[in-house]
Amino acid sequence: MPSAASDAARAPRIHCPQALAPGTALDLPPGAARHVQVLRLQPGAPVILFDGRGGEWRAVVQHMGRSDVQVRLESHDPIEREARRAVHLAVGMPANERMDWLVEKATELGAASIQPLLAQRSVVRLAGERAARRQAHWQGVAVAACEQCGRNRVPVVHEPQEFGSWLRALGDAPATGGERWVLSLDAGAGCAAPGQDGSEPLTLLSGPEGGLAPAEEAAARASGFRPLSLGARVLRAETAPLVALARWAQ
Repeated sequence: MPSAASDAARAPRIHCPQALAPGTALDLPPGAARHVQVLRLQPGAPVILFDGRGGEWRAVVQHMGRSDVQVRLESHDPIEREARRAVHLAVGMPANERMDWLVEKATELGAASIQPLLAQRSVVRLAGERAARRQAHWQGVAVAACEQCGRNRVPVVHEPQEFGSWLRALGDAPATGGERWVLSLDAGAGCAAPGQDGSEPLTLLSGPEGGLAPAEEAAARASGFRPLSLGARVLRAETAPLVALARWAQ
């Protein structure tokens, strides 16, 4: 017969953004409840819950109603699957559905946070309520990616900001600490790069289609961003930051 451990390994992972405690019965919030209902789980089925505060919880479905689902929390596993180095990604938003794909893959690759930017060459222009809706959508994409890939801490997807405003608010020293790098197509970017084995945080800035405008890159460099080249080939706006994450979010 399958062991409890093997059952847990096959159990669906569900984000439940509320404080969890062992031995308690919990009515899942609407989003998590819908997830369980879509999977057609029955009472007695194992699930894994994570609240974003670290580790994950083994739980069992107790009740499945028409609009409500109750689970019983059993035990907490303090396992972490985060990168040793926190990499904060600031990216000029690519057009169409490419930003969804970028958020999903950046989450899988371990981004600690994602800051969408409206740069001079950005095709997408967002503000007000529309920007807030897109932020909520992208945060949901990040949650779903965490459920799939095994992360227990959901990266924050910030509300889109205009590039200049974001850079001014960043100031001389980023709140995240660590190094600042801007992905650059400048032939003079040189071979400097973050160390592969480092553990201090990085802020990686990447432009939209066509890259950052020269004045924007110059402003970033004046704010402490060092130019970083990813090689001789020109990568797409949604590809370049993922290559950098795969290399430095270890």
